[in-house]
Amino acid sequence: MKITFPHMGNTFISAKALLDDIGVECIIPPYNNKKTLEIGTKHAPEMVCLPLKINLGNYIQAHELGADTILITGGRGPCRFGYYCEMSKEILADASYNMEVITLDGPNGNMKEFLERIKKLAGGFNVYKILKVIKNTTIVSKRVDEIEKLTYKIRPRELIKGSTDKVYKTMLNKVRKVNGSREILQLLSETKKQLMEIEIDKELIPLKVGIVGEIYTTIDPFANFHIDFILGNMGVEVDRAVTVSGWIIEHMLKNILPTKKDLRYRQAAEPYLGRMIGGHAQETLGNTVLYAKNGFDGVVQIYPLTCMPEIVAQSILPSIERDYDISILTLIIDEMTGEAGYMTRIEAFVDLLNKRRERFEVGKNVALFRS
Repeated sequence: MKITFPHMGNTFISAKALLDDIGVECIIPPYNNKKTLEIGTKHAPEMVCLPLKINLGNYIQAHELGADTILITGGRGPCRFGYYCEMSKEILADASYNMEVITLDGPNGNMKEFLERIKKLAGGFNVYKILKVIKNTTIVSKRVDEIEKLTYKIRPRELIKGSTDKVYKTMLNKVRKVNGSREILQLLSETKKQLMEIEIDKELIPLKVGIVGEIYTTIDPFANFHIDFILGNMGVEVDRAVTVSGWIIEHMLKNILPTKKDLRYRQAAEPYLGRMIGGHAQETLGNTVLYAKNGFDGVVQIYPLTCMPEIVAQSILPSIERDYDISILTLIIDEMTGEAGYMTRIEAFVDLLNKRRERFEVGKNVALFRS
C-alpha cells in the first residue's frame, strides 16, 4: 500500500507524520501548481469547486509516482466537501486511475469506528499505539500552525526583507527528508529558534488583517496566491482564523471525545447566523466579529467560486462591516482568476486601510489638542 493525500497548505506535514509513525509508505504529491490545476480541471465537472479540481490533480500526479491509495478527511452538512470522497473515486475510475480511497473522519461520538479506520492503515497496531500516533500527529499539526503564526508576526517587522521566507522555505524543503513525528518536531523546534533570531523593528505597529473564509482557499498558498506572503511583505500582520490543528481538534477529535468545543466564533456569529449551514460560514462571520472586537484594521474573506456556505456569509458580512466599522474585502477564486487583478485588489485594500488609520490618528490628535 502506497498512500497519498491531497495538498492543502502544510497539512502534508501532519499527514506525513501520521503515515511515517504507522510505518506506511507515503507518496507526497508535488506542491500545487498550474499543472496540478490543469490536470484536475481536465477531469472535473466544470462547476465543481476549485479545491476538488486541485485535489484531483494531486491524486493523478501522485498515482504517476506510484500511489495506489488516497487518504482523505470527510465532511458533513450542506457543503460539497462531504461528497469529495465518492466523487473523486468515480472520476478517477472513469479516467482509468483505479485507486482505493480511505476516508478519515470523526464520526459523532463513535471512537470505535474512528479507530477502525486508523487500523485499516496501521495493520497490526494495537489501540495504545494508534492513540499515541494520533496524539503525536496532533502535536505536529499544532507546532506547524505555531510556526506559521510566528512568520505572520515576524514578516512585516523584519529588518532584512526575505529573512522569514528564507527560513520558512528551508523548513519546507527539509521536512520531506526527515522521518516520523519525532524528527519533524525536532526540525520545527530548530525552525522556531531560527525565526526568533531574525532581527525585527520592535517599534513598528503594522496593520493587522484577519483572513477568514472557506478552509482550503484560506490555507493553501497556491489557491490564494500566497496572500499571507503578499500582505506580510507589504508590512501587514495577518492572522488566519481557521487552522489545520484547529480543524483536527475541533472537527475530528472532539467529535469522538467527550470534550467541550471552542464555540467563541459561534457565539459571536449568533446575531447574524444562528445555526450551522455547512462549510465555515459561521466561522467566517463569528471570526470577523472577533477580529473587529480585537482591534484588527480589516478582514479578507476568501472562497472558491460557487461555494454555497461562503456565498451566504458574504451576503451577511456588510452588516458586520457596518455594525463594527471594519473594512472587509471578499476574494472569490477559481481556475480563471488572474494574479494581476488579484494583486491590484489587495494593494488597493491595504491603501484603504492605511488611509483609514491615518484619518483615525489625525482625528485622535486633533481631539487631544482641542482638549
